[in-house]
Amino acid sequence: LGMSLTAGNFLFLGDYVDRGLSSLECVAYLMTMKLLSPYKVFLLRGNHETRDVNGWEEHYRERSFIYQCRERFGDDLGYRIWEQTNQVFDRLPLAAVIDQDIFCVHGGIPRPIGAGETRIQDILNVPKVAGINPPYEHEDELYQQVASDCIWSDPASEEQETTSVDPDTGFGESLRGGGAICFGNKAVSNFLSSQGYSYIMRAHEAHADGVAISKNARVFTVFSTSKDHNQGSQAMAGCILVDFDKLQVINRSPAYKNQYVHRRDSISLKSLSDAEIHKRMRLGLVTNTSPAESDEDEDFCGDFEGDSDEDDVCYRLSSTRRSSIDLASIETADSIMQSCDNGFGFKHIDGSSNIETIEVSSNTTSNFDIESVNRRRSRKPRVASIHEEMEGFNNVEMGEIEISQQ
Repeated sequence: LGMSLTAGNFLFLGDYVDRGLSSLECVAYLMTMKLLSPYKVFLLRGNHETRDVNGWEEHYRERSFIYQCRERFGDDLGYRIWEQTNQVFDRLPLAAVIDQDIFCVHGGIPRPIGAGETRIQDILNVPKVAGINPPYEHEDELYQQVASDCIWSDPASEEQETTSVDPDTGFGESLRGGGAICFGNKAVSNFLSSQGYSYIMRAHEAHADGVAISKNARVFTVFSTSKDHNQGSQAMAGCILVDFDKLQVINRSPAYKNQYVHRRDSISLKSLSDAEIHKRMRLGLVTNTSPAESDEDEDFCGDFEGDSDEDDVCYRLSSTRRSSIDLASIETADSIMQSCDNGFGFKHIDGSSNIETIEVSSNTTSNFDIESVNRRRSRKPRVASIHEEMEGFNNVEMGEIEISQQ
């Protein structure tokens, strides 16, 4: 039916670019849906929504976001599009809470920073414009760590629980390396009890079944493009439906096909002949083949014409501060695949951009129906982004929430 006609609301957990070959299509589609349905579509930030990662062309090559921008639009305009898109990413919220009961984030829970605040308040104190990796000059190192933990951390494996997780804090070093952390059972228990929540829903790790459950069924890992992450040809796309007092895991085999589901790959005009371009113009598929080029250098600190003045600040990336994650020391996907199965079938690989729409219909199959015994709800589910004001949690009325990583 499409998002505007589908009952419920949609929360996406990050990683909208890189690894796949359709980063531009993916992020353009999601931003369009957000503009069309601002109170129905919610986008959180993942680790691939940072310049260090989506600009890592040497590692991801043609599957990197910056490569695809330059390949499609040329070096100059492509870089501008890449930078402007990252300025949007800098403003995405790091986390969301559904009905004051389910904490949603891309990576995981952040470490306490010893400021006497709750972890939720720590997230709220992260600047609303944050580069993270690399940081802006105005970003405090402690809150850079909070933001980095939100987008990079993983649940500890069973082996890590006994070997590398600190028994006092419940946190340890992630198998990813590079400064990333993992969180164990104690960290999960402390966080949920201190905030009064029941569950954590996150993404960041591929799983062949699309959804995996860990930490005594309190942590859900959702991944909708596992088939593109070396999980095998039978890997499933997953999402979770939050429906009043029930959490329903929904996954779909990649073999699912019918006349209403098609994959469409967009193409660049550079590869088309004049006759093919004119044919598409007659069909309305191409509206302008020679857009006006601006001779003026773009000021990336500026706003688009008509933008609000409330964010009229020039943010500059720091040339001296280091990123919170050292990408050079993070193992490649292949080596992680071979060594880091954590007991739940997780593979420490992150990100993708190939969207496969997941419709809740008679053609989808459900692996689990989890009746929540801890949820104390008498109202419809609600979701609020952890971004600016704490009181905002109670201002958004929601229907059903479908959670997916794209």
